[in-house]
Amino acid sequence: QVQLVESGGGLVQTGGSLRLSCAASGGTFNSYIMGWFRQALGKEREFLAAISWNGDSTYYADSVNGRFTISRDNAKNTVYLQMNTLKPEDTAVYYCAADRAPVYVPVATEYDYWGQGTQVSVSS
Repeated sequence: QVQLVESGGGLVQTGGSLRLSCAASGGTFNSYIMGWFRQALGKEREFLAAISWNGDSTYYADSVNGRFTISRDNAKNTVYLQMNTLKPEDTAVYYCAADRAPVYVPVATEYDYWGQGTQVSVSS
């Protein structure tokens, strides 16, 4: 069983930056594909980014490609999401998730473990 804890959310102005962290415990972190998702009020959970177990491959949704960067540090059992040029429409609860499958799939239901989420709010 893997436990995931996100941190780093908060309130930021349009154009600002935030870095989210997700610390994992209780499992073999370096065997999982890790992903970031978000869910805005009244909307479905949206895939943002994923990273392979060794960090060699990354995948992004079109909505964040070029603004967000996913990375991981397997020595620290942590995955990060650097978010730049934030917009009001980026306001949401952000979740990290772990996928035991060996193949990347940008679908929330494919992920096995989830954190509790961290709120990101972008003011205009």
